Amino acid sequence: MYSTPIDFVVHEPSGKTTRSIGFSDLIIAGWTGRDPVARDKHIKELEELGIAPPASTPIYYRVAASRLTTRTAIEVSDENSSGEVEFVLIKSGGKLYVGVGSDHTDRKVETYNITVSKQMCDKPVAGELWLYGDVAPHWDQLVLRSWATIGGERVLYQEGALSGMLPPLELIEREFGKAGLPEGAAMFGGTFAAKGGIRPATRFDYELSDPVKGRSITSGYDVRTLPVLG
Repeated sequence: MYSTPIDFVVHEPSGKTTRSIGFSDLIIAGWTGRDPVARDKHIKELEELGIAPPASTPIYYRVAASRLTTRTAIEVSDENSSGEVEFVLIKSGGKLYVGVGSDHTDRKVETYNITVSKQMCDKPVAGELWLYGDVAPHWDQLVLRSWATIGGERVLYQEGALSGMLPPLELIEREFGKAGLPEGAAMFGGTFAAKGGIRPATRFDYELSDPVKGRSITSGYDVRTLPVLG
């Protein structure tokens, strides 16, 4: 079953085009760092919040594809959630695309069920995609960044080069084998530790930067907190 299609601006060899993509699968890959020290730092960061370590590294969580959104605001329950910038791999029309999004997660629920915590929140994605083949030769030089607005102040929240993450084709193969990412699937590729620790924000901005081609995909969203009455 496919979700309501999302329109993306896609960079093709012939120029920019608009592609409407419906999604049948959404996979959140976690603990995907190449460096075991950095990976374990993020695991410890979550353990301090009472979140149990993963059963395996990497690990692949399934989330309803309808959670993907390009809206500029999301609604969450209480003040226990936070965003995480991640590269996003998308398979559509037989082509593999690269974008960027935020794995917004309910941290309170995450302390007792990570899979459910992933399902609790929408997953914002930027409305722009690159062809994977265009960035594959210099993949490790791509940079992820995020900024969180906390107490009215916008601060750098995460930053790291993709050389710190498992290569995308390896990440896909570990879960799907030689068949590759299924048509209509989106996979979030993991994240970096938060500077100053994980904490909620009223706004979350994020980007995927390509210093070789001198371009970036950027987006962001406001976080509206709903009251919890019972």
